[in-house]
Amino acid sequence: MRRKKSNVGVTLLLVTFLAIIGGAVYFANSPMFERNVPNIEVPEALYWNLKKPIRVVLKDDTGIRSYKITLSDGTSSFVVADKRLEVPEKEIAVAVNLPRAGWNRRATSAVIVVETSDISNWNMLKGNRASKKVAVTIDAVRPSAYVLANSYKITRGGSALVVFSASDDHLKDVAVHTSFGKVFKAEPFYKEGFYAALIAWPVTEKKFRAWIEASDLAENVTKTHVPLYVENYRYRRSNITLKDRFLNGKIADLSSQFDETANVGDPVERFRIINEEIRQKNEDLIHRLSLKVSDQLIRRWSVKPFYPLKNGKKVASFGDHRFYYYKGRKVSESYHLGLDLASVKMADVKASNPGRVVYSGYNGIYGNMPLIDHGLGLYTLYGHCSTLYVAEGDDVLKNDLIAKTGKTGLALGDHLHFGVLVQGVEVRPVEWMDAHWIKDNITTVFNSARKMIDRRSR
Repeated sequence: MRRKKSNVGVTLLLVTFLAIIGGAVYFANSPMFERNVPNIEVPEALYWNLKKPIRVVLKDDTGIRSYKITLSDGTSSFVVADKRLEVPEKEIAVAVNLPRAGWNRRATSAVIVVETSDISNWNMLKGNRASKKVAVTIDAVRPSAYVLANSYKITRGGSALVVFSASDDHLKDVAVHTSFGKVFKAEPFYKEGFYAALIAWPVTEKKFRAWIEASDLAENVTKTHVPLYVENYRYRRSNITLKDRFLNGKIADLSSQFDETANVGDPVERFRIINEEIRQKNEDLIHRLSLKVSDQLIRRWSVKPFYPLKNGKKVASFGDHRFYYYKGRKVSESYHLGLDLASVKMADVKASNPGRVVYSGYNGIYGNMPLIDHGLGLYTLYGHCSTLYVAEGDDVLKNDLIAKTGKTGLALGDHLHFGVLVQGVEVRPVEWMDAHWIKDNITTVFNSARKMIDRRSR
């Protein structure tokens, strides 16, 4: 009997021990005792202009219980946030502002210390704790920015050049902004602290205004107006009647090339899709390829007038707003964003200026099309070609044969669609074909800017 009682006692003791161990393991691994420390989201080092609050984000899977944020100016420390939450939150954003009194206004640096704990019962019911120390560079001074030289005017659909200075100990970005939302990247020019940018006014925009915007790492911003005379040129409006011969000929042939029109039986709807949706797709490619501007400093940049087709006669102008009608009903519209030139069939198309080929292939309504980068954000396009003599990545020199004219894409007769783009914006080719315009708006501006820079450097 004693042995049985003894065995029962040992069993009960073992069961109790295992239950205690199991309970301890359960509680240790339960959410109540989770051991993940809170996450403190704030940069390891940051710049502060003292105006905009510093944003600190605290995150925890179970919930933030408390937080404390201390700000030091090197002489004194200030508790700018200290809170224990009655209802824990999994994510909290805290805005750190400058203390109202006592702060050393001459301080050029500071330190932020963030401390927080969660609602876990780990760590003797005190929760998981995290802290982070962040070095802050104080910069309340806006960058310096001013215009050195610029083109006298810009015409709707046209281009202009601006050369300017921008400097700051913590300079982050410089660019030319416009009233229609386009931002033109500036390229370092001639000497450190100076920049040049070609800018453009799209033919589809009615108004134009441009300004230089320089920002630093502390988010101080300077805006400087670019003083351009604005000429609101009025472009031609064309009403075009679609013929059945065109719809059942050229459009029917083109529609077989595109997935968007493969199963569309209505000739007018096929035309609309090609003229609007396919056109947009093709132009999106052109715009994307012609956005790039180098980050390298350029000492000099110049171009000669573009004249890609010898004895070429203009057969269609840039900027025409075309409205298409079928049996008296408007069915589509588009802008003609190049200059159409024609001479003889399969005429030589030559490069007028050195550059690098960024695309050479078939591009929908533009047919066989080379696209050449001439630097400073200036690109030229050659559409509807029959034969291409250059490939992507080729460097071309003046007078190099790049293609022969043709009627590929949405073209009825053999001609060249010559386009010019500035950072993805189609502009008036006639400007870049005019030696006087180039001299007045490009060459003279660069020469004046270089002289001013040299004088300031003495």
